[in-house]
Amino acid sequence: MNVWEPERVVDEELARVLLREQFPDLALESVEPLGVGWDVTVYLVDGTWAIRFPRREVAVPTLLREIALLPALAPQLPLPVPVPQLVGRPTDEFPWTFWGAPFLSGRELAEAGLPDDARERLAREIGGFLRVLHDPALAGELGADLLTDPMRRAIPSTRGPMTRDFLDLLASRGTWVAGSAVDRAVDDIVAAADPLGPPTGEPVLVQGDLHLRHLLIAPDGTAAGVIDWGDSCLADPALDLSLAYAAFSGSVRDAFFEAYGARPDRPRELRARVLALCLCAALADYADQNGMPDLLTESLAGVARATT
Repeated sequence: MNVWEPERVVDEELARVLLREQFPDLALESVEPLGVGWDVTVYLVDGTWAIRFPRREVAVPTLLREIALLPALAPQLPLPVPVPQLVGRPTDEFPWTFWGAPFLSGRELAEAGLPDDARERLAREIGGFLRVLHDPALAGELGADLLTDPMRRAIPSTRGPMTRDFLDLLASRGTWVAGSAVDRAVDDIVAAADPLGPPTGEPVLVQGDLHLRHLLIAPDGTAAGVIDWGDSCLADPALDLSLAYAAFSGSVRDAFFEAYGARPDRPRELRARVLALCLCAALADYADQNGMPDLLTESLAGVARATT
Protein backbone atom coordinates (compact mmCIF):
# COMPACT_ATOMS: atom_id res chain seq x y z
CA MET A 1 0.00 0.00 0.00
CA ASN A 2 1.26 3.46 -0.89
CA VAL A 3 0.86 5.46 2.35
CA TRP A 4 1.19 8.64 0.32
CA GLU A 5 -2.13 8.17 -1.50
CA PRO A 6 -4.53 11.10 -0.79
CA GLU A 7 -8.13 10.95 0.36
CA ARG A 8 -9.27 13.73 -1.98
CA VAL A 9 -7.61 15.62 -4.81
CA VAL A 10 -8.87 18.99 -6.02
CA ASP A 11 -8.36 18.99 -9.78
CA GLU A 12 -8.18 22.14 -11.87
CA GLU A 13 -11.89 22.06 -12.71
CA LEU A 14 -12.96 21.84 -9.06
CA ALA A 15 -10.40 24.48 -8.07
CA ARG A 16 -11.96 26.87 -10.57
CA VAL A 17 -15.47 26.13 -9.28
CA LEU A 18 -14.50 26.75 -5.65
CA LEU A 19 -12.54 29.89 -6.39
CA ARG A 20 -15.19 31.34 -8.71
CA GLU A 21 -17.91 30.81 -6.10
CA GLN A 22 -16.00 32.23 -3.15
CA PHE A 23 -13.63 34.79 -4.68
CA PRO A 24 -15.43 36.35 -7.65
CA ASP A 25 -12.82 39.12 -7.92
CA LEU A 26 -10.20 36.63 -9.11
CA ALA A 27 -9.73 36.67 -12.89
CA LEU A 28 -9.00 32.92 -13.04
CA GLU A 29 -7.20 33.39 -16.34
CA SER A 30 -4.82 30.63 -15.26
CA VAL A 31 -5.03 27.87 -12.66
CA GLU A 32 -1.80 25.86 -12.84
CA PRO A 33 -0.47 23.01 -10.65
CA LEU A 34 2.28 24.37 -8.41
CA GLY A 35 3.08 21.58 -5.97
CA VAL A 36 1.83 18.43 -4.27
CA GLY A 37 2.66 17.10 -0.83
CA TRP A 38 1.32 14.54 1.58
CA ASP A 39 -1.21 17.00 2.97
CA VAL A 40 -1.99 19.60 0.28
CA THR A 41 -2.42 20.24 -3.42
CA VAL A 42 -1.26 23.72 -4.42
CA TYR A 43 -2.30 25.73 -7.48
CA LEU A 44 -0.81 28.95 -8.85
CA VAL A 45 -3.73 31.19 -9.78
CA ASP A 46 -3.30 34.08 -12.21
CA GLY A 47 0.44 33.93 -11.55
CA THR A 48 -0.26 35.73 -8.27
CA TRP A 49 -1.89 33.46 -5.70
CA ALA A 50 -0.75 30.13 -4.23
CA ILE A 51 -3.92 28.28 -3.18
CA ARG A 52 -3.60 25.32 -0.79
CA PHE A 53 -6.26 22.58 -0.81
CA PRO A 54 -6.09 19.74 1.76
CA ARG A 55 -5.62 16.22 0.40
CA ARG A 56 -6.79 14.48 3.59
CA GLU A 57 -8.99 15.42 6.53
CA VAL A 58 -6.21 15.22 9.11
CA ALA A 59 -4.48 18.10 7.33
CA VAL A 60 -7.33 20.56 7.89
CA PRO A 61 -6.23 21.60 11.42
CA THR A 62 -2.76 22.36 10.04
CA LEU A 63 -4.21 24.81 7.51
CA LEU A 64 -6.29 26.43 10.25
CA ARG A 65 -3.10 26.77 12.31
CA GLU A 66 -1.38 28.56 9.43
CA ILE A 67 -4.33 30.90 8.99
CA ALA A 68 -4.18 31.85 12.67
CA LEU A 69 -0.40 32.14 13.05
CA LEU A 70 1.23 33.39 9.87
CA PRO A 71 -0.26 36.90 9.56
CA ALA A 72 1.15 37.80 12.99
CA LEU A 73 4.42 35.89 12.56
CA ALA A 74 5.44 36.98 9.06
CA PRO A 75 6.32 40.63 9.84
CA GLN A 76 8.76 39.53 12.54
CA LEU A 77 10.85 37.18 10.39
CA PRO A 78 13.84 38.06 8.19
CA LEU A 79 12.73 35.78 5.30
CA PRO A 80 9.39 35.67 3.46
CA VAL A 81 6.72 33.21 4.59
CA PRO A 82 3.20 32.75 3.18
CA VAL A 83 0.54 35.06 4.56
CA PRO A 84 -3.02 33.69 4.11
CA GLN A 85 -5.32 36.34 2.65
CA LEU A 86 -7.98 34.26 0.89
CA VAL A 87 -9.74 31.81 3.23
CA GLY A 88 -12.12 29.39 1.56
CA ARG A 89 -14.96 27.79 3.48
CA PRO A 90 -16.21 24.19 3.18
CA THR A 91 -18.92 23.58 0.58
CA ASP A 92 -20.97 20.68 -0.77
CA GLU A 93 -18.33 20.19 -3.48
CA PHE A 94 -15.38 20.24 -1.05
CA PRO A 95 -15.87 19.76 2.71
CA TRP A 96 -12.67 21.36 4.01
CA THR A 97 -11.21 24.81 4.59
CA PHE A 98 -8.56 25.98 2.10
CA TRP A 99 -6.55 29.16 1.79
CA GLY A 100 -4.50 31.29 -0.57
CA ALA A 101 -1.53 33.62 -0.12
CA PRO A 102 0.49 35.83 -2.45
CA PHE A 103 2.82 33.57 -4.42
CA LEU A 104 6.39 33.23 -3.14
CA SER A 105 8.68 32.65 -6.10
CA GLY A 106 11.47 30.09 -5.77
CA ARG A 107 12.33 26.44 -6.19
CA GLU A 108 12.36 23.86 -3.44
CA LEU A 109 15.88 23.19 -2.19
CA ALA A 110 15.30 19.57 -3.16
CA GLU A 111 14.88 20.63 -6.80
CA ALA A 112 17.29 23.56 -7.01
CA GLY A 113 20.38 21.49 -7.79
CA LEU A 114 22.52 23.67 -5.54
CA PRO A 115 25.94 22.05 -4.95
CA ASP A 116 26.90 21.42 -1.34
CA ASP A 117 29.92 23.72 -1.56
CA ALA A 118 27.75 26.59 -2.86
CA ARG A 119 25.41 26.65 0.15
CA GLU A 120 27.31 28.79 2.66
CA ARG A 121 25.34 31.98 2.08
CA LEU A 122 22.10 30.00 2.24
CA ALA A 123 23.22 28.33 5.47
CA ARG A 124 23.93 31.70 7.05
CA GLU A 125 20.52 33.02 5.98
CA ILE A 126 18.68 30.06 7.48
CA GLY A 127 20.76 30.11 10.64
CA GLY A 128 19.91 33.78 11.12
CA PHE A 129 16.26 33.13 10.32
CA LEU A 130 16.03 30.42 12.99
CA ARG A 131 17.83 32.60 15.50
CA VAL A 132 14.95 35.06 15.21
CA LEU A 133 12.23 32.40 15.13
CA HIS A 134 13.61 30.65 18.22
CA ASP A 135 13.78 33.79 20.35
CA PRO A 136 11.91 32.89 23.57
CA ALA A 137 10.15 36.24 23.44
CA LEU A 138 8.49 35.25 20.17
CA ALA A 139 7.16 32.06 21.74
CA GLY A 140 5.79 34.12 24.60
CA GLU A 141 4.08 36.51 22.22
CA LEU A 142 2.58 34.09 19.67
CA GLY A 143 2.68 30.63 21.21
CA ALA A 144 -0.30 30.72 23.58
CA ASP A 145 -2.51 28.63 21.29
CA LEU A 146 0.18 26.24 20.05
CA LEU A 147 0.66 22.69 21.29
CA THR A 148 4.00 21.44 22.60
CA ASP A 149 5.64 19.00 20.16
CA PRO A 150 2.39 17.12 19.43
CA MET A 151 4.13 14.80 16.93
CA ARG A 152 6.90 13.93 19.44
CA ARG A 153 9.51 14.78 16.85
CA ALA A 154 12.06 15.77 19.50
CA ILE A 155 12.01 12.27 20.99
CA PRO A 156 14.40 10.02 19.02
CA SER A 157 12.77 6.79 20.17
CA THR A 158 9.71 7.73 18.09
CA ARG A 159 11.68 8.73 14.97
CA GLY A 160 14.57 6.27 14.91
CA PRO A 161 12.40 3.21 14.16
CA MET A 162 10.54 5.17 11.48
CA THR A 163 13.85 5.97 9.81
CA ARG A 164 14.77 2.29 9.69
CA ASP A 165 11.34 1.35 8.33
CA PHE A 166 11.64 3.82 5.44
CA LEU A 167 15.20 2.78 4.61
CA ASP A 168 14.18 -0.88 4.61
CA LEU A 169 11.37 -0.08 2.19
CA LEU A 170 13.83 1.73 -0.06
CA ALA A 171 16.23 -1.21 0.16
CA SER A 172 13.46 -3.65 -0.81
CA ARG A 173 13.01 -1.69 -4.04
CA GLY A 174 16.74 -1.42 -4.73
CA THR A 175 16.94 2.29 -3.99
CA TRP A 176 19.01 1.97 -0.81
CA VAL A 177 21.96 -0.30 0.01
CA ALA A 178 21.35 -2.13 3.27
CA GLY A 179 24.53 -2.71 5.25
CA SER A 180 26.46 0.09 3.54
CA ALA A 181 28.69 2.42 5.55
CA VAL A 182 26.00 5.10 5.57
CA ASP A 183 23.33 2.56 6.52
CA ARG A 184 25.43 1.41 9.49
CA ALA A 185 26.11 5.03 10.49
CA VAL A 186 22.33 5.66 10.59
CA ASP A 187 21.91 2.80 13.06
CA ASP A 188 24.80 4.10 15.19
CA ILE A 189 23.24 7.57 15.49
CA VAL A 190 19.78 6.17 16.22
CA ALA A 191 21.22 3.88 18.91
CA ALA A 192 23.16 6.73 20.53
CA ALA A 193 20.04 8.89 20.65
CA ASP A 194 17.54 6.22 21.70
CA PRO A 195 18.04 6.62 25.49
CA LEU A 196 17.11 10.30 25.33
CA GLY A 197 13.77 11.13 26.87
CA PRO A 198 11.71 14.29 26.35
CA PRO A 199 13.70 17.54 26.22
CA THR A 200 13.94 19.43 29.49
CA GLY A 201 14.60 22.95 28.23
CA GLU A 202 12.04 25.68 27.66
CA PRO A 203 10.35 25.12 24.29
CA VAL A 204 10.52 27.75 21.56
CA LEU A 205 8.34 28.52 18.55
CA VAL A 206 9.38 26.22 15.70
CA GLN A 207 8.37 25.75 12.09
CA GLY A 208 8.10 22.09 13.03
CA ASP A 209 8.60 20.46 9.62
CA LEU A 210 11.60 22.26 8.20
CA HIS A 211 12.91 19.93 5.52
CA LEU A 212 14.27 19.96 1.99
CA ARG A 213 10.94 20.77 0.33
CA HIS A 214 9.96 23.64 2.59
CA LEU A 215 12.91 25.92 1.90
CA LEU A 216 12.55 27.95 -1.32
CA ILE A 217 15.67 28.96 -3.24
CA ALA A 218 16.09 31.96 -5.55
CA PRO A 219 17.97 31.61 -8.87
CA ASP A 220 21.13 33.02 -7.24
CA GLY A 221 21.10 30.29 -4.57
CA THR A 222 19.87 32.48 -1.73
CA ALA A 223 16.80 31.83 0.41
CA ALA A 224 13.51 32.94 -1.16
CA GLY A 225 11.17 31.86 1.63
CA VAL A 226 10.05 29.18 4.07
CA ILE A 227 6.73 27.48 3.37
CA ASP A 228 4.34 24.94 4.94
CA TRP A 229 3.86 26.03 8.56
CA GLY A 230 1.05 23.63 9.44
CA ASP A 231 3.18 21.76 11.99
CA SER A 232 4.22 24.90 13.86
CA CYS A 233 4.30 24.30 17.57
CA LEU A 234 6.27 24.90 20.74
CA ALA A 235 9.18 22.46 20.93
CA ASP A 236 12.87 21.92 21.36
CA PRO A 237 14.87 23.88 18.74
CA ALA A 238 16.15 20.51 17.46
CA LEU A 239 13.02 20.21 15.31
CA ASP A 240 14.21 23.03 13.06
CA LEU A 241 17.94 22.50 13.57
CA SER A 242 17.49 19.16 11.84
CA LEU A 243 17.81 21.10 8.57
CA ALA A 244 21.41 21.96 9.46
CA TYR A 245 22.21 18.23 9.30
CA ALA A 246 20.02 17.37 6.31
CA ALA A 247 21.00 20.26 4.02
CA PHE A 248 24.54 21.26 5.04
CA SER A 249 27.82 19.65 5.99
CA GLY A 250 31.37 20.54 6.97
CA SER A 251 32.30 24.22 6.99
CA VAL A 252 28.91 25.15 5.50
CA ARG A 253 27.19 23.68 8.54
CA ASP A 254 29.65 25.61 10.72
CA ALA A 255 28.48 28.80 8.98
CA PHE A 256 24.87 27.89 9.78
CA PHE A 257 25.58 27.59 13.49
CA GLU A 258 27.69 30.73 13.51
CA ALA A 259 24.71 32.66 12.16
CA TYR A 260 22.38 30.85 14.56
CA GLY A 261 24.52 32.00 17.45
CA ALA A 262 25.26 28.69 19.14
CA ARG A 263 26.01 25.05 18.45
CA PRO A 264 23.67 22.50 20.05
CA ASP A 265 24.86 20.39 22.95
CA ARG A 266 25.19 16.66 22.34
CA PRO A 267 21.61 15.64 23.28
CA ARG A 268 20.09 18.36 21.07
CA GLU A 269 22.47 17.47 18.25
CA LEU A 270 21.38 13.83 18.42
CA ARG A 271 17.71 14.82 18.44
CA ALA A 272 18.28 16.99 15.38
CA ARG A 273 20.29 14.34 13.54
CA VAL A 274 17.70 11.60 14.12
CA LEU A 275 14.89 13.85 12.93
CA ALA A 276 16.95 14.83 9.87
CA LEU A 277 17.46 11.14 9.09
CA CYS A 278 13.75 10.40 9.52
CA LEU A 279 12.55 13.30 7.38
CA CYS A 280 15.05 12.58 4.60
CA ALA A 281 14.23 8.85 4.60
CA ALA A 282 10.50 9.62 4.44
CA LEU A 283 11.02 12.10 1.61
CA ALA A 284 13.13 9.56 -0.26
CA ASP A 285 10.36 6.96 0.04
CA TYR A 286 7.77 9.51 -1.13
CA ALA A 287 9.96 10.50 -4.07
CA ASP A 288 10.71 6.88 -4.98
CA GLN A 289 7.03 5.94 -5.05
CA ASN A 290 5.90 9.06 -6.90
CA GLY A 291 8.56 9.38 -9.60
CA MET A 292 10.43 12.46 -8.32
CA PRO A 293 14.12 11.83 -9.14
CA ASP A 294 15.47 15.21 -8.01
CA LEU A 295 13.81 14.89 -4.61
CA LEU A 296 15.03 11.31 -4.32
CA THR A 297 18.63 12.30 -5.02
CA GLU A 298 18.60 15.22 -2.59
CA SER A 299 16.83 13.21 0.14
CA LEU A 300 19.33 10.35 -0.04
CA ALA A 301 22.14 12.89 0.05
CA GLY A 302 20.47 14.37 3.14
CA VAL A 303 20.57 11.00 4.87
CA ALA A 304 24.31 10.82 4.19
CA ARG A 305 24.90 14.39 5.37
CA ALA A 306 23.05 13.75 8.62
CA THR A 307 25.46 10.95 9.50
CA THR A 308 28.55 13.18 9.27
